[in-house]
Amino acid sequence: MYDVLVVGGGPIGSHVAYKLAGMGYGVVVLERKEKLGEQVCCTGIISQECVDSFAIDNNVILRQVNSARLFPPSGRLLRLWRQETQACIVDRAAFDVAVANRAQDKGAEYILNSLVRDIERKDDTVNVEAIRLGETLNFEARAVVVATGFGSKLTKRLGLGKSRDFVMGAQAEVVTNGVDEVEVFFGQETAPGFFAWLVPTSPQRALVGLLSRRSPELYLKKFMSALLAEKKIASTEAELSYGGIPLKPLAKTYSQRLIVVGDAAGQVKPTTGGGIYYGLLCADIAANTLNRALQNDDLSAKGLASYERQWRRKLRQELKTGYYARKFYERLSDKHINRIFDIIISNGIHDTLLKAEELSFDWQGKAVLRLMGHRAISKALEMMKIPFHLGEGR
Repeated sequence: MYDVLVVGGGPIGSHVAYKLAGMGYGVVVLERKEKLGEQVCCTGIISQECVDSFAIDNNVILRQVNSARLFPPSGRLLRLWRQETQACIVDRAAFDVAVANRAQDKGAEYILNSLVRDIERKDDTVNVEAIRLGETLNFEARAVVVATGFGSKLTKRLGLGKSRDFVMGAQAEVVTNGVDEVEVFFGQETAPGFFAWLVPTSPQRALVGLLSRRSPELYLKKFMSALLAEKKIASTEAELSYGGIPLKPLAKTYSQRLIVVGDAAGQVKPTTGGGIYYGLLCADIAANTLNRALQNDDLSAKGLASYERQWRRKLRQELKTGYYARKFYERLSDKHINRIFDIIISNGIHDTLLKAEELSFDWQGKAVLRLMGHRAISKALEMMKIPFHLGEGR
C-alpha cells in the first residue's frame, strides 16, 4: 500500500509527489497521458518570483520578460516596462518533465497511460481503480491527491462539485517576423470578454492564443489572419491546442483522505488564467498538511481541513479581487476599453503603477484596486454607468 497516490503528473501533482517522497513517504503518480510533457495549452509564462521560490531549472526557461505591449481595439499602444525581469517563459513540456524527474529522483513512482476511473474512500484506506492499455489496475493508498487539471469529473464524483465558472483557451505555435516582446490584444472582435496574446519563445517562434467563452477556434483563426495581414506572423497554418481554465475555485477542496490541488481545485488567477505559481504554492501547503496528517494517522476531513484554511488565507483576496475585475471587464464594450486605455495613457497611470515596488506579476489585486480607485478612471466609470466594487456579482 502506498502512503499517497497522486492523480495527475503535471507540474502541480509532480510537485506534491516531490515534496512527499522527499519526506520519506511511498508515493505513486498516475498520469493518463502516454508520456510526460505532452502538448499543453499554456503559454508557460511564470513570474521571476515563482522561478526563485521553486528553484526552477534554467534549462527549461526559454526567455526572460521585462516588458509587454498592450493593444486596445483602437490599436493605440500601451507599453509596460520595468528594468528588472518580471516573468519567464518556460518550455512547458520540458518544465513538466523536469518537475516529474525531481519527484522520481526522490523515489516517487510514475505509471503513465493510466486513466483513473474510480476512487473509493474507506475508514482506513483509499482504493483507486485505473485503466491502463485496456487492463484494470487497482491501487491502495492512505490518501489521494487529485491534481488532474481542469475538466476532470473526479471532483464531482467525490462530492466536491465542479468549477462554477470557466473559460476556454486556444493556442498555436507560429513563425514570427521580428516580434521580440510579449503582445496582448483586447477587444470584443478579437477575444470577447477576455484577451489574445502573441508571446515570443525563441527567435522567429511564438505562441499565439486567446481566451473566450465561446468558439475559441474561430476567434483564434480570425486573430491569426489579422496577424498575418500585419506581417507579424509568417503563416496561419498551425496545429491548435485547446484547454479549459477555471475562473473560480471549488467550494471545497478536501475531504476524508482526499485533497484537490491546482487547476482541479480552481487555484488560478482569474485575470490572466495563469495557474502554475498559485498551484505550486498550494501544492506545498497540501504536502505539509498531508505530512502532519500521515504522522498523526489522522486523515479524516477534520484532519485535512487546515489545507483549505491555509491556501484560502493566502489566496482569497487575490482570487476575489481578480474575479470581480474579470466580471467587470466582460461588461465593457470596445468603446469603454478604448476610453480606459486613453485615460491610463494620458494620465500616466501605468507609469505610476510600474513604479510601485509592492505591485507584482503574481499579486495583482492591489494594482486592480489602485487602478479602479484612480480619480480619472472612477469618474469615467461613473459616466459609463459601470460600477466596480467587490460586493457585486455573487
